[in-house]
Amino acid sequence: MHPDPDPSPPTAAARPHALRHGDDERVDPWFWLGQRDDAEVLAYLEAENDYTTAATAHLAALRGRIYDEIVGRVQETDASSPTPKGPYEYFTRTVEGRQYAIHCRRPRVGAGAGASVLPDPFAAPGAAAGEVIVLDENDLATGHDYFAVGDLVLCPDQRVVALSTDVTGGERYTLRFRTIADRDSTGTGTGNGNGGTMLDDVVPDVYYGVAWADDRTVLYTRPDDAMRPWQVWRHTLGTPAADDALVFQEDDDRFYVSVGRTSTGRYLVITSASKVTSEVWLVPTADPTAAPVVVEPRAQGHEYHVEHHEGPVGDRLYVLTNGGTGAGAENFALMVTSTATPGRAHWQPVIAARPDVRLDDVDAFARHLVISQRGGGLEQLRVLRLAEDGSVADDHLVEMPDAVYSAWTGSNLEYDTDVLRYQYMSLVAPASAFDFDVTTRTSTLVKRQTVPGYDPSRYESRRLWATASDGTQVPISIVWRPDARRDAGPLLLYGYGSYEVSIDPTFSVGRVSLLDRGVAFAIAHIRGGGEMGRAWYDDGKLLHKRNTFTDFVACADHLVAEGWTTPDQLAIRGGSAGGLLMGAVTNLRPELFRVVVAEVPFVDCLTTILDESLPLTVTEWEEWGDPVHDPAVYDYMKSYSPYDNVVPAAYPAMLVTGGLNDPRVQYWEPAKWVAKLRTVRTDDRLLILKMEMGAGHGGPSGRYEAWRDEAFVLAFVLDQLGLAGS
Repeated sequence: MHPDPDPSPPTAAARPHALRHGDDERVDPWFWLGQRDDAEVLAYLEAENDYTTAATAHLAALRGRIYDEIVGRVQETDASSPTPKGPYEYFTRTVEGRQYAIHCRRPRVGAGAGASVLPDPFAAPGAAAGEVIVLDENDLATGHDYFAVGDLVLCPDQRVVALSTDVTGGERYTLRFRTIADRDSTGTGTGNGNGGTMLDDVVPDVYYGVAWADDRTVLYTRPDDAMRPWQVWRHTLGTPAADDALVFQEDDDRFYVSVGRTSTGRYLVITSASKVTSEVWLVPTADPTAAPVVVEPRAQGHEYHVEHHEGPVGDRLYVLTNGGTGAGAENFALMVTSTATPGRAHWQPVIAARPDVRLDDVDAFARHLVISQRGGGLEQLRVLRLAEDGSVADDHLVEMPDAVYSAWTGSNLEYDTDVLRYQYMSLVAPASAFDFDVTTRTSTLVKRQTVPGYDPSRYESRRLWATASDGTQVPISIVWRPDARRDAGPLLLYGYGSYEVSIDPTFSVGRVSLLDRGVAFAIAHIRGGGEMGRAWYDDGKLLHKRNTFTDFVACADHLVAEGWTTPDQLAIRGGSAGGLLMGAVTNLRPELFRVVVAEVPFVDCLTTILDESLPLTVTEWEEWGDPVHDPAVYDYMKSYSPYDNVVPAAYPAMLVTGGLNDPRVQYWEPAKWVAKLRTVRTDDRLLILKMEMGAGHGGPSGRYEAWRDEAFVLAFVLDQLGLAGS
């Protein structure tokens, strides 16, 4: 199970560096690893990668088997369910051997979304009559080791798409524009359909978020030096980017801006938000040069967002709001007002706030609203049919087939429709697209993910509950293959627990390779996430952050106590803020886990949050606290910061990853943590650092590279659990 003693891991020289804050001093021997352009730093990272390659060379055959298994469960040449918009319907193809997606359209089939089913989803591109390629990502990726599309947004008359691309992983995108051919390049509708043209317009250094006002005018966001999206700009097709106009600027470092377009197409929406406060501005698409108009001025602690609706009773704004600090609506209420009087003094209630249901989002259609909400720790879709007078005529939930699942609104490009496209999956059920008829309350399957060789009836999933140290009941979602495991067998426990992000029970083709080898998989829905409402989030942030870590430990203890696994067979995994979780819990209970996978882990959190020059630091203070100005926060973060609290102990085997171009978690955090662990820990279990030298936070790009990366992780876990020969 363990590699040969040779090769030896690299050693990073200890060069003590004093970090002083107030009366406190921390000594960081590996602070020097933060010098990104230092040849010695780069050489050390390469040495770590060389060691990782050598130390896991014995797993090459297992990695190959797992990779082949993953690819074998994927319909490599496939097509998504088409989404209608006017005379066309849009879908995405994948083609065997190609890394990236091909975005297509064709003349609309049938009168409704439910009729929009490709007659042969496995046919070659261009085989469907009239199909044209909107964008082939593979063409743009040629010559780049890394490639990602940030936004791909269709203009109102459907003749041009705006697209942003990143070729480093640094998440600073270039915005370009491409025409869409009416027919394919052969003029017959039977060729490859790649007849569009890239326009000359090039807008550098943009962030996520692009919205069309009309067929010539787009709004986009731009980041500052700290990677905070802080400006909204306006570009007109056919003009130089240097002539673009600044529309909105957010000078408060706690706030970040985004831009979108309402489903009615009547307004552009600019949102400026911190972690606990938001403010919305509207720009009419009929006059994109008009000054933005605020809906409700910001007030600390008040979060709201809006959706526009137009119908028989006129133009209205639906507003999801928490009412502000102390308002008693922490799980949000739905309000409505006229666009002529947008301020909160005119808001009228539609759905009252409830302590057991968190309202997450609202989507408006001509005759109904769709509320995305959470109840009992699960996602729910709630449909409100509107009467002619604008009142709610009917209020019901979309029924779901499983007890533990994930469901969300899909691509809905049309406003005037009575059909809702939604996506569904569970730990057992592969992804499915359904069309829900609002009038008949019936769901029609449009497309189910094909997983060759997979039989869902051979797997089981359920919801468990662990008791936290303060008595709180913490949900756990678990899946296993009964005929492949014994009692108290191997198990991989996943966690995140930050930013009100919910880790919902979804399907994974890669995970089947674990389940088929008798490894159960579980998700700890710990505080700091959003699974159980706003209070669940609040109880796992700021000066309550330790609840996130102790909840995870409680879930692990519960799984051991209930006979699902043992400490020597328990692997854990988390990334980014979930990587901080991995570091914190292994410091707390190193004996409880056998294997740890910490991906792009935020483990040097105190040093990072103290440095206001680093990307996104100031905007993070409302999540973690402000250690710069608040001594209590400083002391609290210091007490759990994984890098600062490595102890002389026998740690689990660990796989740690990072990305040299990562703008979210700087590469030096995992690098320093590994260097310190090598020096302080008392065990000889395998500890490896896998650093992507040409990618960022999300790891390598391209689906085949992502599958190889996952095969690497799973092989490491299986090896350390004694299952390398399986």
